[in-house]
Amino acid sequence: MSLKEAMLYDKLSDNQVKCNLCGRRCLIREDALGFCRVRKNASGKLYSLNYAKLCSANADPIGKKPLSHFHPGSSVMSIATVGCNLRCMFCDNWSISQEKEISGRNFPPEEIVRLAKNYGCQGISYTYTEPTIFFEYAFDTAVLAHEEGLFNTFVTNGYMTPEAVKMISPHLDAATVDFKGGGDPEFYKKFSAVPSVEPIYESLKEMKRHNIHVEITNLIVPDIGDSMQRIHELAAWIKENLGVDTPLHLLRFHPNYKLDDIRSTELKKLEEAYETARGIGLNYVYLGNVPSHRYENTYCPNCQALLVRRFSFDIIKWNITDNTLCPSCGHKIPIVGNFHQSGFSLPYPII
Repeated sequence: MSLKEAMLYDKLSDNQVKCNLCGRRCLIREDALGFCRVRKNASGKLYSLNYAKLCSANADPIGKKPLSHFHPGSSVMSIATVGCNLRCMFCDNWSISQEKEISGRNFPPEEIVRLAKNYGCQGISYTYTEPTIFFEYAFDTAVLAHEEGLFNTFVTNGYMTPEAVKMISPHLDAATVDFKGGGDPEFYKKFSAVPSVEPIYESLKEMKRHNIHVEITNLIVPDIGDSMQRIHELAAWIKENLGVDTPLHLLRFHPNYKLDDIRSTELKKLEEAYETARGIGLNYVYLGNVPSHRYENTYCPNCQALLVRRFSFDIIKWNITDNTLCPSCGHKIPIVGNFHQSGFSLPYPII
């Protein structure tokens, strides 16, 4: 497949270009790559090198994203290409996110949509690596997906520009934005090679302006990224800027990649983080990577009735009347889309 000219870049003098897709806004000289390694300046034009180069595809339950308040129980076709605009030393998917060679199977957008429909999925999720760096591929696929009645979700580090959010917003229905270490700027600099965290907050505000359903995750890394003060500050920011009904998922860390010598997050630390975020006033806080824990479930913020019981990514009990109301007190629960009972996860990847 021929190279795809990139979206969102400026042509500068001396055949340089400025990429306006992610928060780095790389200045790229001729014949050079951006930080993500998948965007190249060729003769003063910026090209996406990984367009339609599919490296991973799987039918997942939407709870895996995780999205708990968006089309609960549905299935999504999850896709990715190689590359990332972060260098997280703890990345679960480092073998594809940090891959330096452009690899993958040629798989055009219309084939992604066909695959999703063939596997009975209700939507497509752009995930595993960072959808920002395969933006053109995601954009073209998302347009076709909407035409076929499928929804679209990003699982993203949020390090994209407001311009990128605005461009994708007519075709993006939901986003899971993944924080690490409570948003601590020093943590991001040291362990993810991120010079500033401000672009994440800017993109979240833009998502809010464009009515994209947002859920937040935060990875709690023992000792180096588990500050309760940071959890407090993140929860307070979410409350003020996104609203008290925005779901916050606090995720257990497991050793991986270059941080394989750090222990998993202790349960009591996760529970402390949960109580901290709830204490700020967020109505829907969840713990992740702790199957069967009571804080995986959804409770009514008004009367504390158990509304949704979960085990990991699966819903095992649904008790919300007419998809939106607590049956005990009638409080309106913010759920986007209908409850689906068809969610499933294949035991092996499609690609």
